[in-house]
Amino acid sequence: MYFLSGWPKRLLCPLGSPAEAPFHVQSDPQRTFFAVLAPVRLSIWYSRPSVLIVTYKEPEKSSSQFGSYKQAEWRPDSTMIAVSTAYGYILFFHITSTRGDKYLYEPVYPKGSPQMKGTPHFKEEQCAPALNLEMRKLLDLQAPIMSLQSVLEDLLVATSDGLLHLIHWEGMTNGRKAINLCTVPFSVDLQSSRAGSFLGFADVHIRDMEYCATLDGFAVVFNDGKIGFITPVSSRFTAEQLHGVWPQDVVDGTCVAVNNKYRLMAFGCASGSVQVYTIDNTTGAMLLSHKLELTAKQYPDIWNKTGAVKLVKWSPDNSVVIVTWENGGLSLWSVFGAQLICTLGGDFAYRSDGTKKDPLKINSMSWGAEGYHLWVVSGFGAHNTGIESDSKSIVKQPGILLFQFIKSVLTVNPCMSNQEQVLLQGEDRLYLNCGEASQIQSARSSSAHSEHKAGAGKSPFADSGLESQGLSTLLGHRHWHVVQISNTYLESNWPIRFSAIDKLGQNIAVVGKFGFAHYSLLTKKWKLFGNITQEQNMIVTGGLAWWNDFIVLACYNISDRQEELRVYLRTSNLDNAFAHITKAQAETLLLSVFRDMVIVFRADCSICLYSIERKSDPNTTAGIQVLQEVSMSRYIPHPFLVVSVTLTSVSTENGITLKMPQQARDAESIMLNLAGQLIMMQRDRSGPQIREKDSNPNQRKLLPFCPPVVLAQSVENVWTTCRANKQKRHLLEALWLSCGGAGMKVWLPLFPRDHRKPHSFLSQRIMLPFHINIYPLAVLFEDALVLGAVNDTLLYDSLYTRSSAREQMEVLFPYCVVERTSQIYLHHILRQLLVRNLGEQALLLAQSCAALPYFPHVLELMLHEVLEEEATSREPIPDPLLPTVAKFITEFPLFLQTVVHCARKTEYALWNYLFAAVGNPKDLFEECLMAQDLDTAASYLIILQNMEVPAVSRQHATLLFNTALEQGKWDLCRHMIRFLKAIGSGESETPPSTPTAQEPSSSGGFEFFRNRSISLSQSAENVPASKFSLQKTLSMPSGPSGKRWSKDSDCAENMYIDMMLWRHARRLLEEVRLKDLGCFAAQLGFELISWLCRERTRAARVDNFVLALKRLHKDFLWPLPIIPASSLSSPFRNGKYRTGEQLLKAQSADPFLNLEIDAGVSHVQRSQSWLGNIGPTHHEIDTASSHGPQMQDAFLSPLSNKGDECSIGSATDLTESSSVVDGDWTMVDENFSTLSLTQSELEHISMELASKGPHKSQVQLRYLLHVFMEAGCLDWCIVIGLILRESSIINQIVVLIQSSEVDGEMLQNIKTGLHAVDRWASTDCPGYKPFLNIIKPQVQKLRELTEEQVQPEAFQPVPVGKTPEHAGPRAEESRGSLGHGSVPQGEVGGGSLVSRKEEDPSRAEEDESFQDGTYDCSVS
Repeated sequence: MYFLSGWPKRLLCPLGSPAEAPFHVQSDPQRTFFAVLAPVRLSIWYSRPSVLIVTYKEPEKSSSQFGSYKQAEWRPDSTMIAVSTAYGYILFFHITSTRGDKYLYEPVYPKGSPQMKGTPHFKEEQCAPALNLEMRKLLDLQAPIMSLQSVLEDLLVATSDGLLHLIHWEGMTNGRKAINLCTVPFSVDLQSSRAGSFLGFADVHIRDMEYCATLDGFAVVFNDGKIGFITPVSSRFTAEQLHGVWPQDVVDGTCVAVNNKYRLMAFGCASGSVQVYTIDNTTGAMLLSHKLELTAKQYPDIWNKTGAVKLVKWSPDNSVVIVTWENGGLSLWSVFGAQLICTLGGDFAYRSDGTKKDPLKINSMSWGAEGYHLWVVSGFGAHNTGIESDSKSIVKQPGILLFQFIKSVLTVNPCMSNQEQVLLQGEDRLYLNCGEASQIQSARSSSAHSEHKAGAGKSPFADSGLESQGLSTLLGHRHWHVVQISNTYLESNWPIRFSAIDKLGQNIAVVGKFGFAHYSLLTKKWKLFGNITQEQNMIVTGGLAWWNDFIVLACYNISDRQEELRVYLRTSNLDNAFAHITKAQAETLLLSVFRDMVIVFRADCSICLYSIERKSDPNTTAGIQVLQEVSMSRYIPHPFLVVSVTLTSVSTENGITLKMPQQARDAESIMLNLAGQLIMMQRDRSGPQIREKDSNPNQRKLLPFCPPVVLAQSVENVWTTCRANKQKRHLLEALWLSCGGAGMKVWLPLFPRDHRKPHSFLSQRIMLPFHINIYPLAVLFEDALVLGAVNDTLLYDSLYTRSSAREQMEVLFPYCVVERTSQIYLHHILRQLLVRNLGEQALLLAQSCAALPYFPHVLELMLHEVLEEEATSREPIPDPLLPTVAKFITEFPLFLQTVVHCARKTEYALWNYLFAAVGNPKDLFEECLMAQDLDTAASYLIILQNMEVPAVSRQHATLLFNTALEQGKWDLCRHMIRFLKAIGSGESETPPSTPTAQEPSSSGGFEFFRNRSISLSQSAENVPASKFSLQKTLSMPSGPSGKRWSKDSDCAENMYIDMMLWRHARRLLEEVRLKDLGCFAAQLGFELISWLCRERTRAARVDNFVLALKRLHKDFLWPLPIIPASSLSSPFRNGKYRTGEQLLKAQSADPFLNLEIDAGVSHVQRSQSWLGNIGPTHHEIDTASSHGPQMQDAFLSPLSNKGDECSIGSATDLTESSSVVDGDWTMVDENFSTLSLTQSELEHISMELASKGPHKSQVQLRYLLHVFMEAGCLDWCIVIGLILRESSIINQIVVLIQSSEVDGEMLQNIKTGLHAVDRWASTDCPGYKPFLNIIKPQVQKLRELTEEQVQPEAFQPVPVGKTPEHAGPRAEESRGSLGHGSVPQGEVGGGSLVSRKEEDPSRAEEDESFQDGTYDCSVS
């Protein structure tokens, strides 16, 4: 409602003695001038600019006679001030303007500036007028004066001898006797017998009083703390005609303030609370409306130490009240008790170093114009903490502080309540939370907005204007869109009284003293009246509203002395010539727009409905016609009491029972907020009008209204919308009320299911109250959100460390900012419906909102709140709500998630209560598994671990682990491994942390290099040291595997986990899911090679070569080969490949070496996406030894143009000798020099490219080949060699089989497998035939070997972990491992070159994959 802004300002008072320090401030009725009292001075200050105009100093002689000044009161026309003094005198001062045109301050403009042209009223607005003060009369009342109050044309004075004096402003009593309070009868209400009890004792007098115009009486506080209300029974003000009522229970009253709009009396009490009373209309008794008090919950250390209430003041628009206490501090409350600000906590009360500040003590305060400022005369309490010298210097500077406020538009222009935007107005700027999303984010790129707007939604919105703005737009971010009000307009029209924003949040209009101006958020421009005389000739009286592109306002025309209703078009110039003007009978107090109707409330208590329509004669205007007038004078005691009036489509009928469906959408009823009572007047449909379908269509709207019904009490704001949405009828046809301290209420329609006939005994609407933590300023109907604002504070006192700076405003007060907030309310409503056994309605409502992004949160909040309340309640609950809520949540698919999230956010002690209602966590866990919701199941596991014995949680964890393995949820698998280990080792409190050294994975694939498991199949001694020396610095991140396999290998838990991993790997191999196996090994750091070594004759056998081949083609997206159209001679292949890759470097001396390095590099570049973030790097290579494999490839695989893959690792190839003859070298050189390509060669290249799979698959297959090679699973190597169609691989395997002893069974298997493949190729896949022909000699060799059937001793590559020196930072812990497995066993003796080539791919990439290292790996 009201929010503090920035720091308070301190006004500089003229220096004087301590006796001249101000202690009282009182504004005049117009809040333009402020009278400031010091003990012997009276000063008049001007409000804008805040400057001192004149001071009257009492001469010493007379001041000793009168005593010091005490209180001041202004005459209603601001021409006189009455000042009371300590010895019972009243001094009357006249304020006269000095001669003619003289001003204290005049603006000086540069020559030729437009302001020079004198504008009417200009001087007065711009500068403070020069005034004279003179004392004309004095009156001696011969008793100390307690209270002064201006009542109409009289001054009412209460003295300490128990008398009430009624004095004329001219300083005469007019012969009227003073009234003795002892003669005024007091009773509990006005109905009891006329003779009420009298204030029987002599020394009773009034301590404070205030006149209430709308109640016609005085709220009074007596010196003994009793409070009461004195009212004249008839119009004559004499003792016989006065009667008082009082509440029996209050005996500690200290002060009083009256709210005329809401007819409330706020009495401050010595206990520190404020009791707010109203008068019962029927009995005249005083009823307690609500209390304003600090709660122990919010202010634990201060709530009962505030001292008595010192002052209470209502704001000028009567929407907030400010309270201050004897011990200091300031608090702000809305009309019905919602707390907005309190300076006793947070940054107001504590410095940034945590020490406590003294609260600001306030002697007197007064609101400025429109409530933008609060003038405060501070006591010295806040400042005397310093050294003596300090306090003296402060006394020299008596404190008048100006607190600055920003307020919600709803306080003054309640018609804004049918909008979804939050708009706040400050004295010179506006804060709004809306506008196109693009436009909010920057006020800079206006061109972008206009394009965006034109494209996005101008056309559809322009006609209807009823759509809602997007949720993201209204919620957006926490910052406001701030619009500075045009200075030109403000200069002559300060203060801003009303403002309004249109439906789309694109345009704003503001109203100051005269005229109005409007602003477009798209063009960032203000539009003002071209003719200033027209602007200064109109005073807007009843607020203003937007209707599509038009501004509708009610104003008073000064020159014609006529009340008018005007409509201005936004796009035309601001001029009366373009306005549509309708004369009105009486002054308009309130105005609101509903669809195409304008509703106006006037000072004669009548409501008038107008229709408004667009007209395009020569100029576009809007026409307004009267539709209907309704007199309300029977129901409204005083027109000023009406807070807001709106038309709505809300009615007690739901529209289902109405005879004509379109009537449900009509303006059904008028909502009137009468001093906090919400009154509804519906159309009277009982007459015959409903059946007259053929009559004039306007006739429908003219149905008379029924007598009013009171819907709710203590209402501050009402929100309703005219939009319709079949899906969310509950929310859109509801009426939302803000009730101050009581929270919010919603008047919700209840719909029968499936349009069945409603029960006659069921009400069709229900009023549900709910509490909310923010002050609501707007309701987003479809989104089930309330938007608001809240004050936030920032401390800057740490910047001022010197003691001299101790009195800086920045040190004494924090800087105040206003933040946007929002809150979900759906869970409150669902809960209220469930409490009232309206579960069906709750379900309908919830289902309509299930698509909202925060719907899961809504269910969670509801469950959580009910659980906390019921599980922690001291007394047994007769009818617990939790089972109902649990049953309700099961209706939604999010049930399992909601329960577990709620449980994990509540303390363990409440879990039993929760699961008693929602079901056994074991059953819920199993449901999650069945629903494949593994993450939620994992959350249930944590609950089971706390609630069940370890065996149960292990059993469930195993289930979950297996399912996660099956579904490839690797993160979850890693967590489960940790979890299972923790259960086993009793470390459930602190499970080991997840490995941190994981790189961001590339998109999919194996991500081999995260936790590699390549074994050192050859210990370094076997390699002759002279042959090569390689040193590389690598970092080996510790993966989870190293810990698991080495450190705790003896632990049964690890064995248990390993068994599960082995079982899973076995399944994957049996189902020929090699790709999954690779992912599984890479992600979980599974030791694939050592496991394959063990399983070589069991799970790692290939039973069906053809099936395996087909499955690999499918898994790796590898195309089946096709027969090329023409076959080419092989010698050109490598040359072509090289040219295609553009690797020939002309300047290079040795083209082959050049090709080799470049091929390696380019390959690495192309595989960057797969490797992560490694850049290409050249390796030092031993040139002599690196040629061989490359050449061998050219020789052995004439059909497979695979230069690029083979060279992945060639840059770091470590070979022993070269078996390439010199003649072959020359041949290759000739080939490489051939650059021309024939058509058929191009075809062949494209053929080759078409027959390859994706690059990533290729790298993955090579990696698997390497792994199987290391593990000795030669049958799998054959399958992969077939799919890659590289004869070199097959050749390598044959050489390996020849050189080492291989299991005969495996040889037999390979032979039969190849035979099966050959048969399959002949029948189903002829594309394989050319390759099978190429490898015929190798297959023949295999046949011979199998026939020999020599039983080998056993082929045993050194398994991982046998060499103890490698047990620590082992290969599988790293993301990749350098070429430490370089030479498979048979190679040392056999001298074959081909084999190395197959580890090379992995090796080069490993090299690349961790260039960031600190791990020395030297193989020498």
